[in-house]
Amino acid sequence: MGTVDEAYAHCAGVTKEQARNFYYGIRLLPPDKRSALCAVYALARIIDDIGDDTEASAEAKLQGLAGVRKSLGDLSATTDPVYVAVADAARRYPIPLGAFEELLDGVEMDVTGREYVRFEELVEYCRCVAGSVGRLCLGVFGSRPEPNAPVYADELGIALQQTNILRDIREDLLNGRVYLPKEDLDRFGVELSVGPDGKLADPEGGLTALIHDSAARARDWYSRGLRLVPSLDGRSAACCTAMSGIYRTLLDRIDEQPARVFDRRLSLSGREKAVVAFRALTGIGR
Repeated sequence: MGTVDEAYAHCAGVTKEQARNFYYGIRLLPPDKRSALCAVYALARIIDDIGDDTEASAEAKLQGLAGVRKSLGDLSATTDPVYVAVADAARRYPIPLGAFEELLDGVEMDVTGREYVRFEELVEYCRCVAGSVGRLCLGVFGSRPEPNAPVYADELGIALQQTNILRDIREDLLNGRVYLPKEDLDRFGVELSVGPDGKLADPEGGLTALIHDSAARARDWYSRGLRLVPSLDGRSAACCTAMSGIYRTLLDRIDEQPARVFDRRLSLSGREKAVVAFRALTGIGR
């Protein structure tokens, strides 16, 4: 096995272990595209892990992110398997490596503790941390001539990130992060807090109402982003539909009963994810 093959194998292992939702989608791709997306994910994981390191200071995190920027500037200068795989994938597919810079910008927002007053400010963050990944994936998928394809990929990533934010309200709050815009919190009279029972407090039902409203808004972003699907080939469309389908199902669960995220990190079972992936592959529910 050559160095590049070993690098891809490493990235595949990282993706399978760390990104179960993402992996269910990319399993539907041909081997070469699957390997390329695993490389993309593995580098995104490195960036996210720097931002999420609870043991590191903000200064150390920023230095770590700067190191990634430097490595991206010259992928041939490192023997790290993730960068080796990304460099090879970028030679084979039109992957917009500049999107990794946007992901770094988004993680820096987390490190510096940026606050979001208006929804438009949150969209900027979502575009950096998730829209960027959508555009990176599009570089591997490829598409029939569609000038708006990058815009659609961006919008779909933003939709997925809004779902993540609703799922992780409690976990983020415990980690000192609030992504729900202040204007939304004020509009619904919500002051986020965790009660003695470890659950998100919702004495007046404002948080429940806010989640319903936010879920409806996220669905609009899914509708906009899924305009990408008709421009993709069959396998890439199935992959995109599977990944978005898992998150849309999760969003539906949250909207049906917002209290599900008050004390836990809601997720779908492996069987449920497999059903979504199967439906995507067979075209059911597209």
